[in-house]
Amino acid sequence: MASHLLLITAVLWAAGAVLGITGATAIGRLTLALGAAAGVAAAIAGLPNASAVVTFPGSLMAEAVPFRIEPQGLWLMGFGLVPAGFACALASPVPSGRRGWLFGAGLSLLGALGVFGLRNGAALLIAWEAMSLGGAVMILSDNLGRGRGRTILFMLALLELGAVALVLAIALLGWQSSSLLFSTFGTGATPAPQSLMIGIGILLLVGFGAKLGLLPFYEWFPGAYGSGSGASGAIMSGVVLNAAFFALSRALTDWLPGAGVDGFPVLATLTVIVGTFSAILTIFYAFQQDDWRCLLSFSSAENASIAVVALGASMLFHHYGLGDLAGLAWTVALLHLAGHALAKGALFVAADGLYKANGTYHIAYGGAGSHWLFGIGALLAAMSLAAMPPTAGFVSEWLVFQTVFQGFHLPYLGGRLVLALTGAGLALTAAVAFATFVKVVGLGVLSRDAARPAPIGRRYSISAGVLGLAVLALAVGMPLWLGSLDGATVSRFGSAAATQMHDGALLVPLTAKFAFISPSLLIIVMPLLALLPIILILGTKRRAIRRTPVWYGGLTPDASRASTTTLTFSNAMRTFYSFVYRPTADTERDADAGGYFVRKLSFEHDVAPIFGPLLFQPAIRLVRGVSARLRPLQSGQLNFYLGLIGLLLVLVLGLTLF
Repeated sequence: MASHLLLITAVLWAAGAVLGITGATAIGRLTLALGAAAGVAAAIAGLPNASAVVTFPGSLMAEAVPFRIEPQGLWLMGFGLVPAGFACALASPVPSGRRGWLFGAGLSLLGALGVFGLRNGAALLIAWEAMSLGGAVMILSDNLGRGRGRTILFMLALLELGAVALVLAIALLGWQSSSLLFSTFGTGATPAPQSLMIGIGILLLVGFGAKLGLLPFYEWFPGAYGSGSGASGAIMSGVVLNAAFFALSRALTDWLPGAGVDGFPVLATLTVIVGTFSAILTIFYAFQQDDWRCLLSFSSAENASIAVVALGASMLFHHYGLGDLAGLAWTVALLHLAGHALAKGALFVAADGLYKANGTYHIAYGGAGSHWLFGIGALLAAMSLAAMPPTAGFVSEWLVFQTVFQGFHLPYLGGRLVLALTGAGLALTAAVAFATFVKVVGLGVLSRDAARPAPIGRRYSISAGVLGLAVLALAVGMPLWLGSLDGATVSRFGSAAATQMHDGALLVPLTAKFAFISPSLLIIVMPLLALLPIILILGTKRRAIRRTPVWYGGLTPDASRASTTTLTFSNAMRTFYSFVYRPTADTERDADAGGYFVRKLSFEHDVAPIFGPLLFQPAIRLVRGVSARLRPLQSGQLNFYLGLIGLLLVLVLGLTLF
């Protein structure tokens, strides 16, 4: 059943891409959305088992091309496709670019499907490139950024760097196992030297991490996402991000068993450290953004990094034979990305709604007069990304902390210290994430501007509301949904960890004696607790509420000048952590000839990237220097080209003789 639905999904996406590029945009949007719905149905029908193995006709590099999606792949794909379906139905908010956008969305979704299911190294690389190219086409078609061409080239350059790392890693694994089939990679890598396995693991971490936003690759996120629409962001932060994590998880756990030196799990430790630092840096930069898309893009990299931390912890526990804890950490990563896909999709849809209403993605104008579902959906999604109860993000991040707290079970001090410091880093990440989404809700949803009171469109309000309520439903029904991952944890770790993660309505880290929570009960208790402030509010009706203007230095307050802005909200942290942000501020004055009367005052502020000046800018200067030296090769002189061809023929002849 699942295999047939997956075939329908692929056909619908291919048809939607073709319909979009030919101009039938209305039918193309519907076709892509129906394909996403078919993909969700395939995930539901397939879980808790994998889909059936399907072998494509023909061969690739003289080897078969099998297709099968494992249970964890179905889980991640299903949750990623829910916001993708809404994004495809709404499409780009720029009508002039919808033809290209629909083609790019279809190509990206087909590539993600291939990453989830293809089990041949060469085929995986093709699907990976299709997924990247589709994302670039979507953003270029949105046409929402002045320098979108440059940001897309930067994105593709970093993604191609990751693709080169993947080609090298898969080539080395294929050389070790004498095959490009994934089923041979694990057994082929076992007799390989540990140093080679660690090197391959680093290549895989670089390759897949380029799309997940691990350091230093997260620096392409704000430029690329900020040049596209929320619909593009919902697809890239949902199903595409989940596909990249699935590929990384499969590669590190299946292909490279126990990569380490002298019994110490080097690769697992490196994965935890990279994930932790990536999470800290990305949420720090997210807090400083004043554009919905840029802020949410950094948040996507942060949540992907948290999932990578859980994956690294799973590898640590598995290395020391702690199967139950390994299954716990691995399952927590899947839960975290499921909730993230729904919440991020809701906020990206909300961002598009605000753009349609106000003409800007700036975090300043709320949705006055909008449908009540808009506020509920945006609030629940932001609460989840801020890890507030009783949402899915609260559940998964609580479980992440409970997982790293289990580090005392590790037999060596090094592993225990790594997880202890990781817990401290994640605590800092959670605190900044909370402040970040207070800013999003307070300034981006609840703010009011009398000059721009346009309400959010009903389509966007309902879409954001449904996705936000889905975040809550995932958390409340978590004891039921965990059963879908039983087959995956048993087959991978020999442990029914998913079953042990709930005790009735309680969610527990394998045992209720260590800790427990229950979103299923919180959803009942929290409204009851809300009765207390409601009673207090009702009691105050006997007395008139006194309203006075905000103190503004003794002057009559100007609402536009006295309001809290995104810079005001985040400037304190920018100042405190200036050694990280290295903030910049530029002021330009346009005055008359005498300089007495200022006609225009421009103020720009920003934070400096860390890796750009140290890593990317030197590489750009090197490429430009080499290209300048090779520029004479493009002189256009026929004699020069004939001379080069003659020299090449002499070299070929010399090689054949010697």
